[in-house]
Amino acid sequence: MNRQILTALLAGTVMVGLGVTGAVAQNAGNLEKLSGFKTTGTTEFEYVEQGGDYAAQIRKTLERITLPDGFAIDLYAVVPDARHMAVGPQGIVTFVGTRKTKVWSVTDRNKDRVADEVKDFAPSLQFAVPNGPCFSKDGHLYLAEQNRVLWFPAAEFFYESPDVAAFEVVKQGELIPPEEESYNHTARVCDVGPDGKLYIALGQPFNVPAPEKSELYTKWGIGGIIRVNTDGTDREVYVTGIRNSVGMDFDPATGDLWFTDNQVDGMGDDIPPGELNHATAAGQNFGFPWYGGGDVRTNEYQNDEPPADVVFPAVEMVAHAADLGMTFYTGNQFPAEYKGAIFSAQHGSWNRTTPVGARVMVTMIDADGKATAKPFAEGWIDENGEYLGRPVDVAQLRDGSLLVSDDLVGAIYRISYKKAD
Repeated sequence: MNRQILTALLAGTVMVGLGVTGAVAQNAGNLEKLSGFKTTGTTEFEYVEQGGDYAAQIRKTLERITLPDGFAIDLYAVVPDARHMAVGPQGIVTFVGTRKTKVWSVTDRNKDRVADEVKDFAPSLQFAVPNGPCFSKDGHLYLAEQNRVLWFPAAEFFYESPDVAAFEVVKQGELIPPEEESYNHTARVCDVGPDGKLYIALGQPFNVPAPEKSELYTKWGIGGIIRVNTDGTDREVYVTGIRNSVGMDFDPATGDLWFTDNQVDGMGDDIPPGELNHATAAGQNFGFPWYGGGDVRTNEYQNDEPPADVVFPAVEMVAHAADLGMTFYTGNQFPAEYKGAIFSAQHGSWNRTTPVGARVMVTMIDADGKATAKPFAEGWIDENGEYLGRPVDVAQLRDGSLLVSDDLVGAIYRISYKKAD
């Protein structure tokens, strides 16, 4: 498999990394074996208990969640550190990323809409911030890590074994320069677009980066979204001007890319707004670091002239709600008004004196393309301002219900709808 080797270094760059590169290198032998369809000798899975007191307490917390009439929420699975989700096209298994070292496979074998089994995926591999799984329509699983992208063909079949067919799309250390690896804003997400290309969001690690980072970051698409062929070739920067996007999806009606973005911290409780953005063409600039969110200028760049063609958000969300994962609704279970709507998760930010967010939003898009957002499922912040859960991502099951991940509780919830009799 031919790939262009990307080598761009910034002299004098000093970053605090996660120290995971060596661990990944130590497991390169296992990846090589899996790529050659060889066994690694790994025989054991780690399973997660799905019942007991822990699950019971989660269900008790869910009793306080408010939803529109006809909707219900329940516990789907206990999944430690659950972040972004990829539902298999065959409806067999859901893969769940984390910001740690695990990827989980979640299976509802008897189809009662509650998971029967949660176990680690590809246990012979050492992952590094494997936050972002995504599927192509024809059943290929991709996994965006901190500084690598892996490809698992036929993942819905191979996941039953500890050994899985696995290949590198972007080699370790070639997604971003190794010198730019950071503990901050490196939880990647990916999606396969209608053009068949793999799109990957690359958050930049700073609250606001110094100007001397600009050339390097623009070259690599750090603080932007890149796209590559699914074999890793023909890398290009698709859009720029993004602080840290951790959620994107393509509008099934238009093929346009929509994505969330997290705003600058330290500017006060009520500014700048969070963002839901709409990209209509390659090369667009969404304003960061000149703008910290919406049209609010950053202190660091307030005396600099911003690009003239900045694209402002389609929706401004409440400040410091931390808008993360999102999905367009294409199912048939929910009322017709939700068809084509965007469901997105607000995680809640550390940078607010009174917490907001910790809920699921729904954004309706009218015939003129105007988008309007409102809360859909909320109640994970109690009367004392304590987080009882922190939603991360939203994904759709084949039956048209929605899954919501929560990395604080370590769980996945299922939201369903039943017509009144």
